Amino acid sequence: MRDSILLRPCNQPFPDTDTDNTLLRAHRLMIRLREMDEILQNSQRQGRISFYLTCRGEEAIHMGSASALEPRDVILAQYREQGLLMWRGFTLEQFTNQCFSNDLDLGRGRQMPIHYGSRALNYHTISSPLGTQIPQAVGVAYKMKMDALAEASAANKEAGGASPPSSKESAVAICYFGEGCSSTTDFHAGLNFAATLRVPAIFFVRNNGFAISTSSSGQYAGDGIAPRAPGYGMAGIRVDGNDVFAVNAAVRDARKYCVRHSAPVLIEAMTYRQGHHSTSDDSSRYRCPNEVLRQSALTDPVRRLDKFLDMQGWLTPDDIATIRDEERVAVLEAMEAAERRPPPKLDTMFQDVYHEVPAHLQRQEQELKLHLAKYPGRYQSMPH
Repeated sequence: MRDSILLRPCNQPFPDTDTDNTLLRAHRLMIRLREMDEILQNSQRQGRISFYLTCRGEEAIHMGSASALEPRDVILAQYREQGLLMWRGFTLEQFTNQCFSNDLDLGRGRQMPIHYGSRALNYHTISSPLGTQIPQAVGVAYKMKMDALAEASAANKEAGGASPPSSKESAVAICYFGEGCSSTTDFHAGLNFAATLRVPAIFFVRNNGFAISTSSSGQYAGDGIAPRAPGYGMAGIRVDGNDVFAVNAAVRDARKYCVRHSAPVLIEAMTYRQGHHSTSDDSSRYRCPNEVLRQSALTDPVRRLDKFLDMQGWLTPDDIATIRDEERVAVLEAMEAAERRPPPKLDTMFQDVYHEVPAHLQRQEQELKLHLAKYPGRYQSMPH
């Protein structure tokens, strides 16, 4: 653990936490993530947003893995990895703007809440159907490999066959999903393609015990997901997903392996989903609330890091309580500001669909405007 990236200071203070201490930033962001989840879930219960999905109990997976990646690495996540974006600099304002589908939402109000995406942060937009991002991650990694080979070939020709080292820094694609996705056909197809094509991809499975209401024991008879890796001809790792240091080390080593061998790695992080699957779910129907309390007391990653920092003399319990209060206020302020903003303008409906707007879409836009002009007052006032 001594050489952990989390224990190395940054060259300058992180702008989102005002500290150069990487571990203290990870700790604060884990608290920020938990406060954001709780507040936005409550806002859905109040009817202020339409949907939400928390990641309570899995925060160490987010911060541990994100801190082991490079900004150029491409993330293809599922719908329970908002902490990865938070680590890369996605702000509370951006999170809440997306959940409220307002005019500042990067997705222009076209997605369900928590379906984030950011081209600037190399984070592909979330898709709800299970497993679709797995074969897509193979495509991303395969393109990386082909681009690297093409660049090396061009450099080799230019150097007269001397094979100079590539000037392009290596990157990997990393794909996140739950153990429920391992039962989809996309899982098999994706991992089989990744292994046979030997692409630099990390497949990160967070095994949180439940695929919505189906427990792990009801989903597979084998020993989890990691043992499947040899069957596909790839390396595999199982790690304690509640230990931020262990997750960081696993992803760091997996990334090195991917780059060095141009080959995929499967990681299984063992954790526990403390909350409901989503706001459409009531987990008390299929698991005892006392089980959740017991597991939370034993495995909670935030509490574990709280104790570590207290033991090291870096933060006191009072310091941690202050951080929680500060983050809760920050989330509330961002949410209230997002809720006050107007929805996206109607014109944006026809933007970002094609690179160049085709004729049929231009006609549809004109027809809509004519229709609204013909029946003024018949529709709820919409900004143009």
